[in-house]
Amino acid sequence: MIIPGAATQAFAAALSAAADEPLGRVEYEQFPDGEGVVRVPERVAGERAVVVASTVDSDAHVQVLQLQDAVREAGASEVVTVLPYMGYARQDEAFRAGEPVSSRAMARAISSGTDRVITVNPHEPAVCDFFDVPADYVDAAGVLADPLPADLSEPLFLSPDEGAIDLARTVRDAYGAGETDHFVKDRDYDTGEIAISPNDASVEGRDVVLTDDIIATGSTMSESIEVLNDRGTNRVFVTCVHPMLASNALTKLSAAGVDAVYGTDTLERAVSEVSAAPVVAREL
Repeated sequence: MIIPGAATQAFAAALSAAADEPLGRVEYEQFPDGEGVVRVPERVAGERAVVVASTVDSDAHVQVLQLQDAVREAGASEVVTVLPYMGYARQDEAFRAGEPVSSRAMARAISSGTDRVITVNPHEPAVCDFFDVPADYVDAAGVLADPLPADLSEPLFLSPDEGAIDLARTVRDAYGAGETDHFVKDRDYDTGEIAISPNDASVEGRDVVLTDDIIATGSTMSESIEVLNDRGTNRVFVTCVHPMLASNALTKLSAAGVDAVYGTDTLERAVSEVSAAPVVAREL
């Protein structure tokens, strides 16, 4: 049975359909003191319970732990936890003395209530090693090709840096045509300013698809769009697995001149044009 977190109901419904498993009806309540509680009315005794929840904030992390405990209390024979988006995954090391490795702390907490974990395109795949139970990640980047126009002109798929070029290749391969490249950063040591530009490929007159695993504030992506438009691109599309789009990120992208933004439903946003659930369903 699929057990959804409050912030991941559309993804859970899509996963239920893709995996052909029933969708549980979960009740969520907030007490006056700010504490939350969940209730799972369906019978899960003797069954596998699949807790599906993107940990979009600290409250969502707590809710995952509660959902795991609720289905255990109800007698589930096995608990699988699906994290379409794993929060704190970018905090995979202590960047300053005295800081925690937050992704490790969260992984250990989640491990305490589950038998297995599946997540989607974590920013650093190595975070799966922090779990104390078997943990796997799936690559859903290929589905980002689905909403792209079929008539892209000399398409170029660009990643934000060389380390993410495989993401661009995955989307390109799923689309079935085009080249790939990545951005590079050049520092002017006299002024201290940093300029970004495509590494090798010409962009003039071409349709460019920017690919990334997550868009948080949108600052780097909007700067990239402006660079591409200054160089005479035809159209610019932005694709990302996890459309966090915090604060005014979508406004930044629009103001920079993007033609469209497409994301998956690991984070349920207005730009979530395609579901990553079928990719996860194959791993269940």
